Amino acid sequence: MNKKRIVLSVALAAALAVTGILSGCGNKAAKTEGTVMLTNVSYDPTRELYQQYNPVFQQHYKEKTGKDIQIIQSHGGSGGQARSVIEGNKADVVTLALAHDITLIEKSGLIEKGWLQQFPKDSSPYTSTIVFLVRKGNPKQINDWDDLIKPGVNVITPDPKSSGGACWNFLGAWAYGQKRFNQDEEKTKDFVASLYKNVSVMDSGARGATTTFVENGQGDVLIAWENEAINSVRQQPDKFEIVTPSISILAQPSVAVVSKNAKKNKSTDAAKEYLNYLYSDEAQRIIGKNGYRPSNPDILKEFADTFDLKVQMVTIDDFGGWDKAYDTFFNDGAIFDQIMEKVNAK
Repeated sequence: MNKKRIVLSVALAAALAVTGILSGCGNKAAKTEGTVMLTNVSYDPTRELYQQYNPVFQQHYKEKTGKDIQIIQSHGGSGGQARSVIEGNKADVVTLALAHDITLIEKSGLIEKGWLQQFPKDSSPYTSTIVFLVRKGNPKQINDWDDLIKPGVNVITPDPKSSGGACWNFLGAWAYGQKRFNQDEEKTKDFVASLYKNVSVMDSGARGATTTFVENGQGDVLIAWENEAINSVRQQPDKFEIVTPSISILAQPSVAVVSKNAKKNKSTDAAKEYLNYLYSDEAQRIIGKNGYRPSNPDILKEFADTFDLKVQMVTIDDFGGWDKAYDTFFNDGAIFDQIMEKVNAK
């Protein structure tokens, strides 16, 4: 069966990012005199989280400093967002899907070295994991990664070349294959290739993939951020349900001050406060309500009914860290490209 692979172009992704900026929280045509300006360049699924967080932070900032702050949001695939900052997007802060995307910005000279230690928990104020979103009643009986390679199962997942969430998805599948095949790389590669052979739509970002599955009605299963799946079920409980695989991965979205831009924009202190306040109890509860796992373990417990806290998860350290993982899996010619060559050849 021929597969249709749909990937948004970099140009279109950039256009979507601009759209995110124009529709951002508190956006105005011009800066109000005496108002601090702050631009947060983030990845797709955090749109609603920051729409709720920003007004709370604005109030906190006003009470603490006596100043008003105007916050602009930008959203898109995490990899594309990182490239947009490197290419000139004047972000004051980035809140991206994985540390590697921020490291790329650091290597461009825009972010200071040591950013990972600037904020608690490796600069990850929230975490997530990867789950399956299926249609109500789970008609294809999808219970684990094995079921995604069955004939006739239509899988939706974004493209690791542009989406941070897609990288987490891929690594979750790989971790399962490694355990199933006793660390045999070739068998694991064949397993993951069988999974991607069943992928019919590969959007550039996680939110695009959710739209394809939830709104456009394509696919039998969406490999999804846990928060995306939770919010989809909340909005349409009669249409969807969540399946947690036997092995998943601890996804750690990262945050950082884009120090060179913030210094130029005279927003350094505001940028640091914006990210630091994400660790406050008030913000951690907003995070939990939006389907992300709070980094504060005590507040995480308050959401025990929301999350499966017993799911077995590997971490990026099991892959040698993000630099090694990218070299092994996602750089040009690495394992993901090898798998897609095999998939497209059939």
